[in-house]
Parts: sequence; C-alpha cells; structure tokens
Amino acid sequence: MKKGKTIGIRQDEMTSARRLKALLEGKPIDRIPITNFGMREFCALNLGYTIADSYMNPEKSVYAQTCTMEQYGFQLEPNIAYASYGAWEFGGEIKMPSGEWEQAPYIKRYPITTEKEVGDLSLPDITSAGIIPIMMEFSKVAEKNGLPILPFISPPFSTAGNLCGLEKMARWMYKAPQLIDNLLQKATDHAVEVVEYWIKTFGADNVSVREAAAFEANQIISPGHFERFVLPYEKQLHERILSLGIKRFFNCHICGDQRMNLPYWAQVPMGELSLISFDHDTALEAGIKYFGETCIIAGNLNTSILQTGKPQDVYEETRQIIEIGKKAPRGFMLSAGCGLPPNTPPYNVYMMRKAIDDFGWFD
Repeated sequence: MKKGKTIGIRQDEMTSARRLKALLEGKPIDRIPITNFGMREFCALNLGYTIADSYMNPEKSVYAQTCTMEQYGFQLEPNIAYASYGAWEFGGEIKMPSGEWEQAPYIKRYPITTEKEVGDLSLPDITSAGIIPIMMEFSKVAEKNGLPILPFISPPFSTAGNLCGLEKMARWMYKAPQLIDNLLQKATDHAVEVVEYWIKTFGADNVSVREAAAFEANQIISPGHFERFVLPYEKQLHERILSLGIKRFFNCHICGDQRMNLPYWAQVPMGELSLISFDHDTALEAGIKYFGETCIIAGNLNTSILQTGKPQDVYEETRQIIEIGKKAPRGFMLSAGCGLPPNTPPYNVYMMRKAIDDFGWFD
C-alpha cells in the first residue's frame, strides 16, 4: 500500500472547505475537487428518503447531500434547483416526483396560454412564490451547518420557456417577438429580486449564485436566436447581480450542446473567478478556450455513461476528462455533465472519486 493511502482511497490533504477556498482564491490545491452538480435526487435515495424530499424538505435534503458528498469525497455544496423553474413561481402548477419513473418536478399547467396574458403577467411576491420559500429555508439550514449559501436562479430565456411552453415561445419568436421580450424582461427582473432577497437575508459577501441554462442549447435555438433573445437579457442579469455586491457565480451551468453559443456566452460578465460547467455535448476544450483564463471550469462526465455504463467505462471517461481539465489555467472541478440520474449505480459514482485518486492529484 502506498504511503498516505487508506483502504482504496488516498487520504485528502485539505478539507473540503479549505480546498474550495483555495480554488476560488486561485491558490494551489491538493487534488481536483468533484462538485456536487445535479445530485440531490441521488443523495436523497442514498439516505433512504424520497426524491420529493430533496425538493420539499430542506432539512432532509441538506443532510442527504452532506452525507453523500462526505461518503464519496465530493465538495460539500448542498443546493436546490429544478429545470421547470418559473411556472410555479408565476402562478402555474407543477407536480413533484412521486412514481417510480418520475425523477424531477414537471409542469402541469403553464401560467401563460394567450398573448393577452403576457401583458397582464405581474412579478410574484418574492417571499411566497413557488419553491422560493423552500429554497430560503434550505439556505438557512445550510448556513446553520456552516455550508455555502448558493441560491439558484433560472436564466431569463429558460424561465420564459417555462412560463408559456417551448412550442408557443418558438412561434412567438418569429411571429410576435415583442411578447418574448416582455417575458424575458419580467424573468430578468424576477431573478434579480431573488438575489436581492438572499442578499438582504444573508449579506452579499456570504452568497454565491447558481444558474443553469438549458433552453438556450443549440438543440433548441440557433446561435442567431441566442444573440437576439438570450444574450441581451443574460448580460443585463449578470451586470445587475454583480452590481449588488455578489462576487461570483458559483456554477453557471451551460447545458446541452452550446458550442456555437460560446462566443456569445464569453460576452456575459461572470465576476471574480466564477465557476462555469458544461454538459458532455459541449467539449471541455471549447469551454477552456473561451473561459479558462478567467473562470474555473467544471464538467462534464456523460450522465448516460454514469447511469448505464460499466464501472471501467466511468473510470476511463473520467480519466480523459481529468487530463483535459488539468490544463484549465484558472482551475478545474470534475462533475457530471448534467443532472445525475437518481438510480445511478453507486459504484459508478465511486469510480469518479477513484479516478481522481489515481489521476487528479497535484504532487
């Protein structure tokens, strides 16, 4: 057995908190960290809870994520977010997962069904809208346990898609773009209000923002539509949030295939050494090309391989990602490319940590 080894895994030389602090300050770290991105459902099942608990019960959700991250040697970053954000918060209806095949909340009723309703739409009460009270309680539990406070915001374009549905939004982009601009501005104003609420509660120095951009992917819209409908509001959102005293975005997740959008994303201000993560559909080398000099890069293990691949496949894929990620000038964190499927074999998750143990140290 090698010096410094425990059974199977080398002993860490830094705590999770110390490693994260050093990474965010641009200082040397012992090994590549693994960030807890999109794992809350897996964590809930790991502790014997339900998937719904990961969204609706802050105490259980924080506890499950903390225990699971400790178990696998991941960074301690409990968080709460969901891809359907906006529908419930603006007066629509969602359903929390309950059946065997339901893995995340989904929209049952959109708040916007007609053009007239776009003009009539008002911003919701930030203290009681949708999942926001649960997110706030989650952050208070995290604070009580000395964990990072990482409120989630949905980017304007993704929020707008959850207000009226992607099909309707796609038609309106061509036939009535002014309606989309109306929705995008309201979604931007709402996201800023969310951050202001967290700052008022915890202080700007104690808050880092998480964001996940999914509907912006090139599987859904063209780069031209990104430039027209996404870029102006994304820039406005980030500029306004940074002006509030927020220092960084702790995981701006660029989901799906967004290779053609990266020149536009590079125009969005990210603050001080923010973390940007990528789905497996966007090559990690491209992310490093556009953001490696100014941001910490994270990604981007294919979640299909994690869920259905053999352990050796996960190990080899992770090794290749580590070799690329180590070249990121301002730092790298390993993560799943997108939300980890809740029923991923636990040993496959362990193989991510095993690959870090074998290839991810800075000796």
